[in-house]
Amino acid sequence: MINKPKELGTERVSRLLLKYALPSIVASTVMSIFNIVDSIFIGHGVGTLGLSGLAVLLPLMNMMVAFSTLVAIGGANLMSIRLGQKDYKSANIILGNVVTLSIIYATILNIVCYTFLDKILVFSGASAVTLPYARSFMQVFLAGNIFTQLFFNLNAMLRSSAAPQKAMIATIGMVLIVVILNPIFIFGLKMGMRGSALATVLSQGIMLCYQLHHFYNKNNCVYFQKGIFRLRWNIISKMMSIGLSPFFMNLTACMVVIIITNSLTRYGGDVSVGAYGIINRFLFFFVMIVIGLMQGMQPIVGYNYGAKLYNRAFKALKLSISFATLISVIGFLLGEFFPHMITSLFTTDKQLTEIAASGMRIMMMAVPLLGTQVISTGFFQSIGYVKTAIFLSLLRQLILIIPALLVFPLFFGLNGIWMSIPVSDTLATIISVTILIYNYRQLKKLAN
Repeated sequence: MINKPKELGTERVSRLLLKYALPSIVASTVMSIFNIVDSIFIGHGVGTLGLSGLAVLLPLMNMMVAFSTLVAIGGANLMSIRLGQKDYKSANIILGNVVTLSIIYATILNIVCYTFLDKILVFSGASAVTLPYARSFMQVFLAGNIFTQLFFNLNAMLRSSAAPQKAMIATIGMVLIVVILNPIFIFGLKMGMRGSALATVLSQGIMLCYQLHHFYNKNNCVYFQKGIFRLRWNIISKMMSIGLSPFFMNLTACMVVIIITNSLTRYGGDVSVGAYGIINRFLFFFVMIVIGLMQGMQPIVGYNYGAKLYNRAFKALKLSISFATLISVIGFLLGEFFPHMITSLFTTDKQLTEIAASGMRIMMMAVPLLGTQVISTGFFQSIGYVKTAIFLSLLRQLILIIPALLVFPLFFGLNGIWMSIPVSDTLATIISVTILIYNYRQLKKLAN
């Protein structure tokens, strides 16, 4: 049996974090580059309205990510804990249940979204002008949604079963295929938004085959076996309880984006929606790097917490917060000092460039605090503190940002929409740090 993750409890924590986080960071960075490149191709190949149509899709995409994280992160963290406890039988059942659940919820989402697609997009902020662009992309994307969900969820299983390098390879391979296919479909075959969506689902389907090949290998500690695909309520309930935190975080993110896009349409028109799409893609680049770091941290924390090696879990937490803050500061500096240069990558439209650059400077003001928020939530997910993780997930999106989005534009117009993000981030970080310090002290007593 290979890939037996005993090193998680014995190897030096800093070296482990580098080993596990680096592939996740590379994969997340490449995934962010994919989103940016996709937007660049659409911006130059379809135009400003194409970018606006892409931005309108963010709520629906966030909803799909919410269901994915409910299963993937819940399953991945539970698997890390079970591997730390040397319970390999349960780890394999978790893998099978993740696959079965992915197929079930992807099928249900497809049926609902196909049936009510136009209504969903209009509710998300699509105007009569941007609706055809958003619809064209989503109709093709939904056709391959089962491949998409399996691809992302199995990548989480790879990271938690001591194969982070393969998860990285799967993501990099997917992005490279997209970069090759996008210009062919968008510019060569003149397929526009449909071409971009087709490139995405084809690339994920191809790399899904690579992931399946890994899990069919019986030499791995976690692999496909007879009987593991039957749903087990005791496994599902624990997976769901751990996954509820990121699920609610992404679901509330969906609500936030719906409010943002509708507010932008009201206060700034379709061009402002496109500007938000550009800012979101740039901000998402650094968020994904931090999330990649968090994903690399979680197997280390989960395994050592399960093995009652608490000091090792704490060290992984501290190192992760330090690195995440450094990454966030870099994003802040770029967004504040080079917004026009960044925006010009996506479009040549001067009006769109000015609105996006102005909004970026405001939205990026509290980005240095982002790392602590994400890592704190990920830490509590890893050790099974479900209620705390759910609260931290809902804090920023539901409790702080939504009220700010409803109030600030009444006084500051378009700038009020941009302002709501940094103000909420600042308050969320203060509360998150307070909760983290309190729980850290309580857990520290267990280690002594």
